[in-house]
Amino acid sequence: MFDTIHRDPKLQLVVMIPCLNEEATLPSVLSSIPAHIPGIHSITLLVIDDGSTDKTTEIAHSYGAGVIRHTSTKGLAYSFAEGLEHAVKIGADIIVNTDGDNQYPQAQIAALVKPIIEGKADMVIGDRQTDKIAHFSPFKKKLQKLGSFFIRELTNTEVKDAVSGFRAFSRAAAQQIHVFTDYTYTLETIIAAGKKKLKIVSVPVTTNCKTRESRLMKSMFSYLKISITTIIRVFAIYEPLKTFGSFGTALVIPGAFFILRFIYYFIDGNGNGHTQSLIVGTLLVMVGFQVVLFGIIADLIGFNRKLLEQIKIKVD
Repeated sequence: MFDTIHRDPKLQLVVMIPCLNEEATLPSVLSSIPAHIPGIHSITLLVIDDGSTDKTTEIAHSYGAGVIRHTSTKGLAYSFAEGLEHAVKIGADIIVNTDGDNQYPQAQIAALVKPIIEGKADMVIGDRQTDKIAHFSPFKKKLQKLGSFFIRELTNTEVKDAVSGFRAFSRAAAQQIHVFTDYTYTLETIIAAGKKKLKIVSVPVTTNCKTRESRLMKSMFSYLKISITTIIRVFAIYEPLKTFGSFGTALVIPGAFFILRFIYYFIDGNGNGHTQSLIVGTLLVMVGFQVVLFGIIADLIGFNRKLLEQIKIKVD
């Protein structure tokens, strides 16, 4: 997969920046993006303005960036997905996603794209080395480490910083990444890449001083709840039979136990006093089998989705 891009002497890089009211920091981001990167022929800047009410769009235009502007706020995940799709349409060979709050030193884009240029990766994630970030609390550092470990185990990848938004994608990887959730793209794209056997590499990066509070993490509890929901939902999309099969089995096993319990007492002559075991067990087994059936149907739908994705890649 990487050989084609590695041999291309004129690679086009698109740096996309999802933004919402970033007039204070966007000039620093745009002005610090390198004008020249070894191995890259041209660099295009793309700002996705998610319904800003300030001068985000005007600033983007003043720096020569292309702009996709939403009339209302649609969310970070939507903006990311739209930017990725647009970058592919305008001929990007490599796409870098960075934040509009100037969290990342843009000079590190060269290090981020290097593994893709060299044919060693399909997707590169900037490892912020969270232990070194001063404004992160000890609890947040441990939580992010635990979350990244969990994602590594689930996806069989070597991602060190699962929620880092500083990322690079090869064209082939971008064509295969689809975002279905509304909240954030970080976890979903890793799961998708892992399931599609794309090579993910982590590159250590530093971060700039904090410029504002996170708009995604309103509270640790809400972030955890949404992240867990996202993981379950994405796995249901990419591995429906395994996901629904697990839930269905979790219902069938106790249901079978209750039914066997009733049969035992029935044979022993005490079945009348344990009818509720038969009712509960039957209901659990019936619902469990229905859940498994949903998984089979969803798995068949998944095959159709894969065919549509392959058609889309050929069209692009």
